[in-house]
Amino acid sequence: RTLTPLGSSAHPDNEDWTCFEQSASLDIKSFFGFESTVEKIAMKQYASSIKKGKEIIEFYLNQLEEEGITQVPRWSPSLDGPSVAVKPVYKLDADYIKRYLGDLTPLQESCLIRLRQWLQESHKGKIPKDEHILRFLRARDFNMDKARETMCQSLTWRKQHQVDHLLETWTSPRVLSDYYTGGWHHHDKEGRPLYILRLGQMDTKGLVRALGEESLLRHVLSINEEGLRRCEENTKVFGRPISCWTCLVDLEGLNMRHLWRPGVKALLRIIEVVEANYPETLGRLLILRAPRVFPVLWTLVSPFIDENTRKKFLIYAGNDYQGPGGLVDYIDKEIIPDFLGGDCMCDVPEGGLVPKSLYRTAEELENDDIRLWTETIYQSASIFKGAPHEVVIEIIDAASVITWDFDVCKGDVVFHIYHSKRAPQPPARKDPPGGPHGSITTPGGNNVQLIDRSWTLGLDYSMVESPLTCREGESVQGSHVTRWPGFYILQWRFHNMPGSSSTNLPRVDDVLASLQVSSHKCKVMYYTEVIGSEDFRGSMTSLESSHSGFSQLSHATSSSNNSQSSSMISR
Repeated sequence: RTLTPLGSSAHPDNEDWTCFEQSASLDIKSFFGFESTVEKIAMKQYASSIKKGKEIIEFYLNQLEEEGITQVPRWSPSLDGPSVAVKPVYKLDADYIKRYLGDLTPLQESCLIRLRQWLQESHKGKIPKDEHILRFLRARDFNMDKARETMCQSLTWRKQHQVDHLLETWTSPRVLSDYYTGGWHHHDKEGRPLYILRLGQMDTKGLVRALGEESLLRHVLSINEEGLRRCEENTKVFGRPISCWTCLVDLEGLNMRHLWRPGVKALLRIIEVVEANYPETLGRLLILRAPRVFPVLWTLVSPFIDENTRKKFLIYAGNDYQGPGGLVDYIDKEIIPDFLGGDCMCDVPEGGLVPKSLYRTAEELENDDIRLWTETIYQSASIFKGAPHEVVIEIIDAASVITWDFDVCKGDVVFHIYHSKRAPQPPARKDPPGGPHGSITTPGGNNVQLIDRSWTLGLDYSMVESPLTCREGESVQGSHVTRWPGFYILQWRFHNMPGSSSTNLPRVDDVLASLQVSSHKCKVMYYTEVIGSEDFRGSMTSLESSHSGFSQLSHATSSSNNSQSSSMISR
């Protein structure tokens, strides 16, 4: 084992910060079959050494602080005189932070910059705003790895279900306009948008029977998207960062009918989706006029609510909200709704029972839920070790453009593009009892293999693009100009980590990644489209005018309109 001493360097994004690095390499040739165990013991020992090194650094930093030294001038080699401080190349502007993000410590600012930089490298073309990134960092106490994992999952979810366009595409059914007892109402004393929900007056059973779970979820998502938009507007109006809203829930009228099991199930599903994709958007939740049945409902739903979110709940029973420490502490008196004893008229629907004539059958609701769930241009696929996922595209005219856009949701994959003159056929398997003949051999329902194992690379089919290794969390877009007609096969293959018998030592990132891979399964979400040769004339204009907004071509393809193959892949 070799251990590299602790080294330091200026942070690439802010030279006011110092990065400390320490690395180690471990090469176990043979240890009687216990190589893996020895490796784990050594890694554990190394982690302990790192911890001790950190304690030593913190000790000397505390010593400097006790001596009143809070800043040390940066050393700079100079032949003419003493060292001079160098102005940072880049960091977030202090006025920008104060105006739009709020107070950030140097460590929090560093986390934001590093996570944003990682997104720029792996998610080109769809970088969320700093406010959005901060919400995930704050929700995970600025733990970079946890925040990156949850945010990548959320970005993939938003992309799959077109959530970014929800406010423009979603139209609430009439039954929601009439019987959903919620709506926006001015703002609280801190300038946060205020949403009022008269849950006690809502016929949850009627709404579920008339609309289904997915329509209710889609409506709640539109409310959250509207809340984000209002936060941006209020930030401009009040001149200070407003990143969350206040929700007022009136429970007058809540009774046992609200504990109808399918309704509670729909509520739990909504809470789960909102918690995962809209962290730190709820600033405060005021629960008013909680009846005796409320503890039962709270017992059912509270385990599904994040602990940090639960701390923002204020619960008032009866009319306790009218006194000191009540509603007037958070909402200006002149905008308290009339049904809560105020003078302000509130446009939130009063609700009532949904007519049974609007109820739909279980089959109708199921079909509608399936339509909403599958209403996306993206498909999901699982990739297993030894079982890649493949998509075949038939090209009639050469110089057509194959475009792709995929996200690596789990694991690491290798992306290939092949060409064949004959159509690949799914391998047949023996009929299962009562099952159809000719099913695709696959260990998973959404895994498709098309290239026959008897095919020989270079003879039956050829590779037309260099393999691209894609890491978990990356988003990849690209295009390929076809050179010949025939069948093009897009393949996602499980990425095998370097073996321990290799003469070259694996990178630390690869070792850590290999430890995280479970059950030898990866997952991708993808979309492909072909732009016909009649619509493509070798210019980027033709691509920008097509439906594939993510597709672009390299300069090599924009200079000529011949049949040469060219592509561009971006991550």
